[in-house]
Amino acid sequence: MTPAQPHSSGRIDVHHHVLPPALLDALARHGVTDMAGGPVPRWSPQQSLDIMDLHGIGRAITSVSAPGVRFADEAAAQSLARACNDFSADMAVRHPGRFGSFAILPMPFPAAACAEAIHALDVQGADGIVLLGSVDGVFLGDPRFEELMAELDRRSAIVFIHPNLHPSSEILGLDMPGFLMEFLCDTTRAALNLILMGVLERHPRIRWILAHAGGFLPYAAWRLSLANLMPAFADRAPQGVLTYMRRFYFDTALSPSPFAMAALGQLVDHSHILFGSDFPFAPAPVTALQVNQIDTLPLWHMGERNAVYRANALSLFPRFATPRETPLAPDMHRSMTFGQRMRGAALRPMLGFVDRIRNR
Repeated sequence: MTPAQPHSSGRIDVHHHVLPPALLDALARHGVTDMAGGPVPRWSPQQSLDIMDLHGIGRAITSVSAPGVRFADEAAAQSLARACNDFSADMAVRHPGRFGSFAILPMPFPAAACAEAIHALDVQGADGIVLLGSVDGVFLGDPRFEELMAELDRRSAIVFIHPNLHPSSEILGLDMPGFLMEFLCDTTRAALNLILMGVLERHPRIRWILAHAGGFLPYAAWRLSLANLMPAFADRAPQGVLTYMRRFYFDTALSPSPFAMAALGQLVDHSHILFGSDFPFAPAPVTALQVNQIDTLPLWHMGERNAVYRANALSLFPRFATPRETPLAPDMHRSMTFGQRMRGAALRPMLGFVDRIRNR
């Protein structure tokens, strides 16, 4: 087993869940006994600290998992989101240097979500926001969330996208838990929708982290990039689908296999791969299995492995750095210039011709 490292310089876990008492109460009141096909895990802050100490995780950035805080009306979602975020902020204070947090928002209510994001980022000092890939059947990228996206862009916010179960996944009739495959579909659909609806082009300052190595996105990247040939997406994703895909950061949670990491490594720069455990939904033995898998992954040399465990995350979260560390600056992206847009416009007649040929 890998020896534990000092708390101040250990691994950084960007995919680590909390189950605040208010959330457990809401689950019980609404008769929710499982989460995406798995039982609601028993959890406490001390359990997180124990697993972190065991595996040399110096800091965990916590988040609420699916189904989020949408159980009743808007007011109830607002209240539950604030209670969960208060709990996470207090946990970070009680255990200094060990926890950060991604704040949960009362989605899919745009005005309430904006208000909670502002409070969490500006007042509570959250490290970012967690958004589910879809809520109430509505995917990220939907125009009704434009106000929220603009607010997050103004703050150069870090957004962790965690999957949810879309209603279409729940009626398939497949005899398997939703987290096994449908979660990956939700992440992939949300990421592609964000690209094709132009969110990444309009709001380039948002930094996005995709859970579970991005679902199927790396494996299907070339096929999805064929959207470049469709005139409908020429204005929304003018820099090309693969360009936007490479802006995402990806965590390793439940995905540190040679096959998944090989595909991911062909799509994005190594600096965009971050360590994630998915604890406690990935229980202690599975967390140990993931760390061992990364430690023995033949694709990465020691420097690359250590970067995934810590240095890559420091570029997004420089406040976690020790005095001896100098985090790399995060990638900065811009919308297209006027000249680039004009060159793109010149290609549209050709794209239209290709589209007509395709539809014959």
